[in-house]
This record gives sequence, C-alpha cells and structure tokens, in this order.
Amino acid sequence: MTPGSPRLLDAGVWIAAGDPPDRFHATARTIVLDFERPLAGLDLTLYEVANVAVRKERPSAARHLVRTVLARCESRLATVDLDLAADAADLAIEHGLTAYDAAYVAAARRHGWTLVSTDIRDLVSKGLAVAPDGADYP
Repeated sequence: MTPGSPRLLDAGVWIAAGDPPDRFHATARTIVLDFERPLAGLDLTLYEVANVAVRKERPSAARHLVRTVLARCESRLATVDLDLAADAADLAIEHGLTAYDAAYVAAARRHGWTLVSTDIRDLVSKGLAVAPDGADYP
C-alpha cells in the first residue's frame, strides 16, 4: 500500500470516527483527520452514514457526516453505474456478500484504491479490505 494512494472508506469507518465507544474510533478518526492522505468514497456511503444518524433521530449529525464525506473525498467519490453494479453482483455471489459490501469492493478494485472497512467478518477476514487499525496508520 503506497502512503499517498487513496483509501476508500466504507460507512463503518466514517461512523466509527465519530463514535467514541466504537472499537475502531481512534484509528478511524486518525484516518479521517489525516489531510495529508487522500480519501475516496462511494455515493452509497452518503446514504449509509445518513441512515445511521437518522435512525438515531439526529438529522444534523446526518448532514454533518455527509458534508464530511464529501469534503474529504473531494473528486474521488465513485458513483454506481451499470458496470459497477454488475461487478458488485458478481462479487456478492462469489464471496457471499451483500450487494452493498460488494459495491465497495468493486469500486476499490476499479480505481486501485485500498478499501478500509470495519466489517471484519465479511470483508476484512476474506482479504477484501483492511481494518482501520491495519490501514498503514500508527
């Protein structure tokens, strides 16, 4: 993993960065706040982080999270298109993933990004992503 290469953060990392009790809070926060290293996102991430905040009845937190993702990812926000959706479907079947998780894997592969995820069981354990504390951060 090249130090300057973008990391595609899944929604779990963004959420952990703002949730002190989360086991990945410290490293997720370090990743999000390290402005020397580029981050990438998936348009799906915007809905996922907003959904978590809305479920907690915190609409202002939803706005803040969405703005943070957009600001940190700048022009590296991948959008789901037909090819990405097809690749995600193939990956979902191959690895027993949800289409949502597979979309992150497909986007990371398409753009050469490193996928960072808090989903240990479905992504990290299968070698499809690295955990925040394994993402080349102290």
